Amino acid sequence: MHSIPISPWHAVASWTWDAHDETCGIFRMAFDGCCPDCKLPGDACPLTIWGACNHAFLLHCILKWVNSQIPQAHCSMCRREWQFKE
Repeated sequence: MHSIPISPWHAVASWTWDAHDETCGIFRMAFDGCCPDCKLPGDACPLTIWGACNHAFLLHCILKWVNSQIPQAHCSMCRREWQFKE
């Protein structure tokens, strides 16, 4: 029986959000990071949420933005009435 030598190999992978931008349109934080109020991305800082207009934002950023817009919130990018994408 012949033994076949096994060569070492290193796997490399990466991911990105399909948001058409690299940064949140409100506070300009990178989508692979977290909002200005959080220290680390993850469960405490859910990353990206899309609006019905297809603009993407960090969740904490868009929540602050929406709560500051009285009486009706608008997308910070296109100014359409803000609605979360279903």
